[in-house]
Amino acid sequence: MQPYVVTIASEKGGVGKTTLATNLAIYLKALREDLAVTLFSFDNHFSVDQMFRIGSEKPRGTVFDLLLGRPLPELVATGEFGVQYIPSSLRLPELRPRLRDPSLLASLLGRSGLGGILIIDTRPDLDEFTANALFAADRVIVPVKDTPSLENTRRLYRFFEHHDLPKQALRILPCLVDSRIRYQDGPFENPYQLLKAYALNRGYRCMEGFIAKSPKVESLNTNPEGKVYPVLTHGRGTEVHLQLAHLARQVILDADACEDRRLDSWLRQEQDEIRRRQLEHRQRLERVAFRCLACGKALPTAGLEAFYLENSDGRLAGFVESPCLTDLVFSSVYRNRQGDADSGLRDMFLESALRSYFVLSGPEPDRLVFHRFDEDGRILSSKTLTTGGGFFGRSRPPLTQFWERLRDRLGDDDFLLLRRGVPGQAEDLLANRPYRDFCRTRQLVSMQLSSRAHD
Repeated sequence: MQPYVVTIASEKGGVGKTTLATNLAIYLKALREDLAVTLFSFDNHFSVDQMFRIGSEKPRGTVFDLLLGRPLPELVATGEFGVQYIPSSLRLPELRPRLRDPSLLASLLGRSGLGGILIIDTRPDLDEFTANALFAADRVIVPVKDTPSLENTRRLYRFFEHHDLPKQALRILPCLVDSRIRYQDGPFENPYQLLKAYALNRGYRCMEGFIAKSPKVESLNTNPEGKVYPVLTHGRGTEVHLQLAHLARQVILDADACEDRRLDSWLRQEQDEIRRRQLEHRQRLERVAFRCLACGKALPTAGLEAFYLENSDGRLAGFVESPCLTDLVFSSVYRNRQGDADSGLRDMFLESALRSYFVLSGPEPDRLVFHRFDEDGRILSSKTLTTGGGFFGRSRPPLTQFWERLRDRLGDDDFLLLRRGVPGQAEDLLANRPYRDFCRTRQLVSMQLSSRAHD
């Protein structure tokens, strides 16, 4: 079974997030000794390492290595109290681009072989790291100490809505509550009741109980030795000790009752998505006749040196060999003769074609326009060719003849979009990610051409 993932998250700093995460791990282990409890932090203050590191042992790896895909068993260290932890890292900002997809961490953890309960401590910010920790979580505990920190919770709920995640996973936990305060008037006796009422009024679910503010507990993080001490061993006489034990029991009961873990469901989704993409890729390959649309030559299904072509709605699809398209363009647009003298220009054209899209459109019956677009769908250049009669006394340009051969398979306001594939790998343009980029550019091109037609 996959681990039960508990993410501690709040966009407000100073709410006791890391203290909660580290102590929760210890209390879980104390309540159930045979339970595997693992902890790591995306924050860079190294409190996790300071509390759990045994002696001066050097880490075999860090959270940085986890996010790079290194096997988790190579990174987990057994620390104090039997809690497993993954050492922290100062290099995490380097990985922000890698974590733009919030599902990355879930995919890595789902294949880790880890069991038990995993606790993730996050930064006080809904950044890429926190997003990944939220996406992977079975339970998100949101510590709040006042109404401003409670208001910040709205963004966490919006994240769950945006990614179609069950909001039942989110739980508010009032923390650092001064239990000495008593209200004389009004419906609430103390700050805990007030915060809980505010949370429930906003539709938020809450954990049972709260974590009190305690000078004794706060002092456990501040001492000359630089050591972080746990409440279990150094704060047994405090109210917080009982509250953490109660919280840990809730988490264990929730984990025991959770039959379908988040990582299990995500891996099923991921496998379904992979199968769907494979099917779509196969269907794209099957609808393409592997013959050059310009010369009719049979083409191999792999090792292609070609441009991929589609019309505006994808009904017409195929490949044009790179030499064929180069001849068509140079003899029509640049009006150059074939020959060795043109080889340098042809090489430049083919090289630039790896970073461009080319478009043929016939806005009027006697005109063909050859456009060059960049990868963001912006027009870089346009050349108009006539499709009837001659072209300055010469025969019709070959590019217009190519267009007319395909014309009966096109709509009235149609266009052809061409993209050169990597030499010897042009068939890879039909793979999921490149094809998604192709379709995105096709949509942008359609908008650009439509806008120009109405100007």
